[in-house]
Amino acid sequence: MRLGGRLAAAIEVLEDIGRRHRPVADALRDWGLSHRFAGGGDRAAIGNIVYDALRRKRSAGWLFGQETPRAIGFGALLLEWGQTARSLNDALDGDKFAPPLLSAAELKAAASGRLADAPDAVRADVPDWCAPLLQHAFGDAWVEEGAALAMRPPLDLRVNALQADRGKVLMELQGTGAAPAAIAPHGIRIPPINGDGRHPNVQAEPAFQKGWFEVQDEGSQLAAALAGAEPGMQVLDYCAGAGGKTLALSAEMDNRGQVFAHDAEKVRLAPIFERIRRAHSRNIQVVSKPAELAPLTGHMDLVLIDAPCTGSGTWRRRPDAKWRLTDRQLDARKGEQQAILDMAQAFVKPGGLLVYITCSVFDAENGEQVAAFRERHGDFAPVDHRQLWDGRFPGHEGAARIGEAGGISLSPALSGTDGFYFHALRRAA
Repeated sequence: MRLGGRLAAAIEVLEDIGRRHRPVADALRDWGLSHRFAGGGDRAAIGNIVYDALRRKRSAGWLFGQETPRAIGFGALLLEWGQTARSLNDALDGDKFAPPLLSAAELKAAASGRLADAPDAVRADVPDWCAPLLQHAFGDAWVEEGAALAMRPPLDLRVNALQADRGKVLMELQGTGAAPAAIAPHGIRIPPINGDGRHPNVQAEPAFQKGWFEVQDEGSQLAAALAGAEPGMQVLDYCAGAGGKTLALSAEMDNRGQVFAHDAEKVRLAPIFERIRRAHSRNIQVVSKPAELAPLTGHMDLVLIDAPCTGSGTWRRRPDAKWRLTDRQLDARKGEQQAILDMAQAFVKPGGLLVYITCSVFDAENGEQVAAFRERHGDFAPVDHRQLWDGRFPGHEGAARIGEAGGISLSPALSGTDGFYFHALRRAA
């Protein structure tokens, strides 16, 4: 399939997403099922165009004065694939499967459009209502941070220290572009893809099947490491989900002590059992029923809350979520976070730690949420987050934002990771 056919297919998928307001992964899967003749390379290229169009929806649409599937599909190729309007028309000319060539009016619009002249929210590629939230979080750097959240993401891996070391895994992944992560001591990064490329299927590697590594964004790895789990501790991962941070905590504890993995939505825990088996983690106990949590009350050295949130820090990987998000959904997440914090704090023993993490960049879900919690629970106080960061990751002092009231923020433009927020509170002894 030539570029024209791939672009036409991408526009078809974008139309489906817009018409039915559905996740991009579902739309791409259904397109593949109805076009089984398309090979893996074609599907990857089509997916790249769709994801690029959604990441750069506002800036791509601004080039043509509208945000139609056609405009953002063509715009994505201009912004991310090194094409010009003329070269794109030349590439599509004569391809019977291609969409109609750019018209004279479209060519003129693309030639005259300069992103440097676009409004800030367009250059940041965010919805207008989110712009004040990013400005509040990042100050003068908010446009740069928004643009970084619209870039293609890398593929990050965490080496399972229970089974291997980083050098051993890198040897197994030769030829994939894998290299040590910039900050995370057990991290490996495969750079973002270019054009119609695709990341290697690392989960098909024997090393993955043997439990030597997990797929996990470097920011998530850093947050888990900052939690400070140590061998022999009693730890509760209160919103464990599929278990990414649970496994990281288990490895930090060298399989000693106990990690209790809980999630209020049992279905989210389904993948954790196979992941525990593969990782050879022996100190994890899955606790799915609330009644089973009762004996843990007041006994945990560390309670980690990987709170449900808007996911604004993961927009590089889930750009469709950026355009489906509403202020009502943000309010709903804030209510959930408040309830979870109030419930989970009961399990922290005197002198123990409560760690609050989100993959959001909105302060309403981060620092403001923690400040409100502290007003309700005066026996919790922040640790020294600057000391914590510098002690865990010496030499990377400028790779994180440390809040005046505590808390650590990570972001694509600053730390090269997804957007994460971390805050550790110690209960009075």
